[in-house]
Amino acid sequence: MADTQWRTGVNAGVEPGSCAVSVINALNEQFIQHQCKFVVQVGDLVDKEAVDGARTLPTRATACQALYDNGIGFFPVRGNHEATATAANELPVLFPQTLGEGANVFGAENFTSPAENLKGLSYAFDYNNVRCVLIDQFTRKDGSNYLSSTNHNAVDQVSWVDGVLASKSSEQHAFVFAHKNLIGQNHKDVLFGANLTANAAARDAFIKSLDVNGVRYCLGGHDHMHHRSVVTDSSRTFNVDQIICASNSYKFYTPASGDDGREIPVVQELYTVGYYIFTIDGSRVTVDFYSASHGQDYGDTDLITVPETFDFYLRERFGYSLNGDQYVVARGESYVGIKGNYKGFAAKILCGVNGNAETDFLNRALSKTVSTGWADADLVANAGSPVFSLWGMVDNLSLYDGNLTGYLPAEKESAATDSYTLSLGFDSKKARPSQLVTGKFALAVRDENKVWRNAVDLNSGGVKKFVYGPWKESYGLGTYGVDAKTSTVWAVLNNEGDFVAKLL
Repeated sequence: MADTQWRTGVNAGVEPGSCAVSVINALNEQFIQHQCKFVVQVGDLVDKEAVDGARTLPTRATACQALYDNGIGFFPVRGNHEATATAANELPVLFPQTLGEGANVFGAENFTSPAENLKGLSYAFDYNNVRCVLIDQFTRKDGSNYLSSTNHNAVDQVSWVDGVLASKSSEQHAFVFAHKNLIGQNHKDVLFGANLTANAAARDAFIKSLDVNGVRYCLGGHDHMHHRSVVTDSSRTFNVDQIICASNSYKFYTPASGDDGREIPVVQELYTVGYYIFTIDGSRVTVDFYSASHGQDYGDTDLITVPETFDFYLRERFGYSLNGDQYVVARGESYVGIKGNYKGFAAKILCGVNGNAETDFLNRALSKTVSTGWADADLVANAGSPVFSLWGMVDNLSLYDGNLTGYLPAEKESAATDSYTLSLGFDSKKARPSQLVTGKFALAVRDENKVWRNAVDLNSGGVKKFVYGPWKESYGLGTYGVDAKTSTVWAVLNNEGDFVAKLL
């Protein structure tokens, strides 16, 4: 979750201490329903550090109690709205779990910080096979100013981040969090300085470290919008996926032009309240982005009151696997070349083109980040292959219409992908010839109820037809088959997910 500011003096009886308590309560309920293990907030816990002489961070701390009561941890990092030395000393006292102390650690362990004056502000911890690294870029406990030449933002923490990431095991996931972003959309002050090009050497070293050490997502707030992109270093050699988190505040921002060419936009949704659920399943990660309309006109606007209820919709699903790859596919580019190999089994896309015509607010064409992954199929009955996963084939979601006046609810958004053909190898010993020739052994996909079904049954449209033999370019959507000579099953699809070759 992200920024939880509330405007001072507006609806103060309900949203005390310049803190969006109603939004926090709504999200807390969602996190409880999702049975989350812990929550991370990427800064701006309050709007003002003090209101009428009273400190406000205790209000944000109190609003966590519902999580704690349900055994859910909460790990914050500061934003620019709590950037003083006073807040730096206050935060670890209110949230001792950032030090690995107190009753609300809830299974997190191996806490570390880069320096004494950043202890409990910038910190890393492990939870099962996940390592989280949170970066504080503001005035420190001893009063050293983040705008000084020696302590400018995150510059002097790059080596610490690199060491924390390099020391994780190959089976651990790692996520990096900060308040400000690598490349902002509305704001141009970023993690490494007051503009996009500041401290380029440190920034490039940071991006290289994340890439080399297998970090897929760097998350931030500050811009009050949902925005995903791929951000590269200056040489365009190393990159990381950036997630700018949706607003949990009274403020919603509009993107402003101006970047330095290092960003590939992937998806954008403006003017909504949202949150993110990360599901970790061994080597695989699935991220679900949920959002809700705030019920008022869209634009660069401030809320006066919080809606009485929030109707959250699943707006986007993306993910990755540690044993898979990611492919950036621009508009009009082919999916051919997306492939994977695992324990002697091969999967590949045989045809298909990214036909997504959507743009972001600045009219930039959106690319797709297609990720692959594998899992053993030990628990899948009658499986003849491992499970092969695809994320990122669905057209990117865009919530605003051209005039920024209408909310498009989730049911109006299609979950269909572009039409493509997927081929997956199988163990010929797992199927009898009679099962192959009749189409009883085929490419299957797991539906929302975790039931394995013929992969073409989840298509939108098309005609279901079985072919015994190799795929041909003339075959239309819904055609599926088995090529016994190459021990592969294939299907012409417009859905994504987890696939396996199995007896149906």
